[in-house]
Amino acid sequence: MSKSDSTGGTTYRDAGVDIDAGDAFVDEIRHDTRATNRAGVLGAIGGFGALFDPRAAGYQDPVLVSSTDGVGTKLLVAIETGRHDTVGIDLVAMCVNDLVVQGAEPLFFLDYFATGRLEVKQAARVVRGIAEGCLLAGCALVGGETAEMPGLYGAGHYDLAGFAVGAAERGTLLPAGVEVGDAILGLTSTGVHSNGFSLVRRIREMSGLAWEAEAPFAHGQTLAEALLMPTRIYVKSVLALHRAGLLRAAAHITGGGLPGNLPRVLPEGTIAAIDDQAWTVPPMFRWLAKVGHVDAEEMLRVFNCGIGMALVVSDVAAACALLAEHGEEARVIGHIERGAGPASVRLAPATDWLA
Repeated sequence: MSKSDSTGGTTYRDAGVDIDAGDAFVDEIRHDTRATNRAGVLGAIGGFGALFDPRAAGYQDPVLVSSTDGVGTKLLVAIETGRHDTVGIDLVAMCVNDLVVQGAEPLFFLDYFATGRLEVKQAARVVRGIAEGCLLAGCALVGGETAEMPGLYGAGHYDLAGFAVGAAERGTLLPAGVEVGDAILGLTSTGVHSNGFSLVRRIREMSGLAWEAEAPFAHGQTLAEALLMPTRIYVKSVLALHRAGLLRAAAHITGGGLPGNLPRVLPEGTIAAIDDQAWTVPPMFRWLAKVGHVDAEEMLRVFNCGIGMALVVSDVAAACALLAEHGEEARVIGHIERGAGPASVRLAPATDWLA
């Protein structure tokens, strides 16, 4: 017997929203959120708002830095294949990587999970990924919103948004001090990360391959596994470089690629001269370019092409040594030259760059 039958009236559940499922979901993720607690968090999840004390986190005169982002249509791959465990990491990465390039340490994170009908186990897998991403970034998952909106989302579909707040001591924000002659280091990506999936999905259709087919570019992995590899979180290594006084600017390479993101952190009158031979484009991107008939210029505008973070430094040896201590494979991919007008990137890949 439904609640409407037992009470004689229509209930929220009859309209498609299950409050009991929401309560069960909170219970399911409580342990995961608590595991992300860090210095500065006041109170526990479940209040009307989250509280954070920057002084308790060690800051004397903090400037707060905020960021918000999503995962885009990469979610459709997760939904179609039932692989929900890592998109939460993507969500955190897209936000916290944007904080650290400004010299800020991510302090806390909030998520927004929207769906037509809450499937507790599915949603819990997503949030466990968010909690894992927060642990990798060193920030606390302090709250969020779970919205059940029948009629707005199809069966099994959901959307995600993330919100991160970080801090830096006043006077330490990036970029700062970029000079002609500085080197540009590239940190490797784990794949496509979370940009360009509308094109990825189109190319997958063109290939005729099923998501569970073996990836032509990754032996032993399915196409879904390879393309859903989560976005790398660069926070701890980049923060270490910054705190050592070795970092002048950093750019998170997302939509727009190197040409679209590096100029955002460079001063007017400079050019980022990139050497296309400094790194080998990973097989995943070469496959996308070949199957989709995508030229090099378009690949560079849409994808990271193997470089997920670009760093401007003056002392290459010291920077690379410190990054290696934090597990990063850094390589010099270019340098800063004098230019005229707005900052720009010079990158003209060779004809065999994607071969």
